[in-house]
Amino acid sequence: MGSSRGQRLSGMQKQVLSLYRGFLRAARSKSQEERRNIESVVSQEFRRNAKDVDRKNFLYIEYLLRRGNKQLDQLRNPGTTAISSLQLHFSKTDQAG
Repeated sequence: MGSSRGQRLSGMQKQVLSLYRGFLRAARSKSQEERRNIESVVSQEFRRNAKDVDRKNFLYIEYLLRRGNKQLDQLRNPGTTAISSLQLHFSKTDQAG
């Protein structure tokens, strides 16, 4: 897994990957149907943000990380059985800040 080839990941990239893995781990504690739903929503959200968010917009990425960590904490609660996608629509000028 830890190949010395390729580009090194930044601290923020490591945080994003850690958050993604955290969601997948938390999904394992849910029922099979809930797990599939959670994995689907998480995958869609991460892919959408990877495509739509400017990689140099650190403030917005940090916001998404904070929001994601709060959602992950909630998902880890045994009473939580699902997760939903929150669609926030920002124009390119809103994200530039």
